[in-house]
Amino acid sequence: MNLHESPCLRWQLARRPAGAIDAGDLALIEYRPGPLAPDHVRVRNIYLSLDPTQRIWMSDREQYLPPIEVGQAMRGTTLGVVVESRSDRLQPGDLVIAGLAGWETLTDAPAKAVSRVRRTPGVPLTASMSVLGNTGLTAWAGMVRVGQVKSGDTVVVSAAAGAVGSIAGQIAKRHGARVVGIAGGEAKCRWLTEELGFDAAIDYRNEDVGQALDRHCPDGIDLDFENVGGAIMNAVFERMNNFGRMVLCGLISSYEKDGPAAGPTDFSRILMRRLRVEGFIVIDHLSHAKEAMAELAPWVQSGQLRWKDHVVPGLENAVDAMQLLFSGRNEGKLIVGISPEPTADEAGA
Repeated sequence: MNLHESPCLRWQLARRPAGAIDAGDLALIEYRPGPLAPDHVRVRNIYLSLDPTQRIWMSDREQYLPPIEVGQAMRGTTLGVVVESRSDRLQPGDLVIAGLAGWETLTDAPAKAVSRVRRTPGVPLTASMSVLGNTGLTAWAGMVRVGQVKSGDTVVVSAAAGAVGSIAGQIAKRHGARVVGIAGGEAKCRWLTEELGFDAAIDYRNEDVGQALDRHCPDGIDLDFENVGGAIMNAVFERMNNFGRMVLCGLISSYEKDGPAAGPTDFSRILMRRLRVEGFIVIDHLSHAKEAMAELAPWVQSGQLRWKDHVVPGLENAVDAMQLLFSGRNEGKLIVGISPEPTADEAGA
């Protein structure tokens, strides 16, 4: 395929969703890239990361980044290979991650806005978008830096079979904590306990979460790694110990709803139990990526840290794939496969 002559594909925001993402909220369009600007690189995107926060970016609610405007390209992290460069820093064949690229086949980006990726022997390239990428950094930063997990803690992780939760729980275990995961379905709960080493798992679809927490955490909860919000968060909140920490990584139960997200029903408990409730965004912790990977990478290479990458092929399927996040039908880190991986010779990595 001649990248300069063939039209490329891009998803753009057609209207702001009301509730769940509808087929007409995004439009798949063709475009042709223009001349490459100085100090820029042109990247053939191989993989696109799908994340719950992208649903927030489609709205005009208060958020940590400017919302995507109607008519603009959808925003997302991509992994790709440089096919053209006007920068001395990067050459064609280099594998790169672009943190704020588009849902598109070809991206032009400032060379300083992308980071080089090198293959890790024995580890799939998709890991650079999950356990050895921002997913792993999110889990590590939330559990280690914000949550300050320590040996002997009782830790609860919601959405524990998801991309971030599954890694966060294993990090807590590696730091000597007792970990209880909350997930949807018997198979996911079995994966948590039998393969990932969680001490217990709660199936929120088929059992009362509060009663299950009482059974698995009889001495209360020291640290909550929160990904869901709503009733599940409240059930954990009600069982926090004195000086407990609630790390707010996500509130996915509220992302498809209008208005403010529901919070704890007894706010005074924060005072009476001297709780610390802290939200965090991974971009605030990018400076600690090397520190995180120094801990995570050896665990990955030795097989002590497990993860799942769920790849949906075809950029045209990105909108349908996004629904997997909100139905809980994804298996680990959700990624769209846009184009084939380069061979080792092509990548030069």
